[in-house]
Amino acid sequence: MIIVCGGIKGGGGKTTVATNLAVMRSLAGKDVLLVDADSMDNRNASDFAALRKEKLGRSDLTAVQLQGKTLGQEMTRLGEKFDDVIVDVGGQDSINQRSALVVADVLLVPVFPSSFDVWTLENVSTLIEQARGFNDRLRAFSFLSRADSTGSQNEDASELIGEYRNLVFLDTPLRNRKAFRVASSQGLGVVELRPKDTKAISEMEALYRTVFNIKTIS
Repeated sequence: MIIVCGGIKGGGGKTTVATNLAVMRSLAGKDVLLVDADSMDNRNASDFAALRKEKLGRSDLTAVQLQGKTLGQEMTRLGEKFDDVIVDVGGQDSINQRSALVVADVLLVPVFPSSFDVWTLENVSTLIEQARGFNDRLRAFSFLSRADSTGSQNEDASELIGEYRNLVFLDTPLRNRKAFRVASSQGLGVVELRPKDTKAISEMEALYRTVFNIKTIS
């Protein structure tokens, strides 16, 4: 399965989602390709993979950088060697993202629960509609990321997300927890961090289960 973590607004946690899903898939025994398709000066997924290799003393997942109009073709070619391809395209309407969506099975759009961030989904919806002109199997999902621990803002944002066409809302929020940042800074998935943050692990595992059972979502 080819999964793109995208959107057109930065700061939503796309790299966190991409790297954690890649790690968890690798821990499940799958051959995973992590594609860093963010801008050349913002290589978060690549940096994560390098940190991980340094931390573990080995590389247990394959990471590559791909850019430009041929990105989709390269993803397809390389993807034949892997069980799953997980792509971080960064937070902008870029050639990289458009090229990736032409060959993707799933688009995941993590959204920070603010009105300004949620409103960008209108343009994301248009982007999805255009991509489906070339790729009718593309399915697109959005969920809250860096969500608040308390207050009504999460609920308000969730209701708004559910109104956008071409996107299915997933009730699998990732809250704004220090564990996600600490794990990423060490090249680890949050499920590997010690001491454990059981709440952060539970949230990421819920998203993981949902994503890899995506065919059951109507």
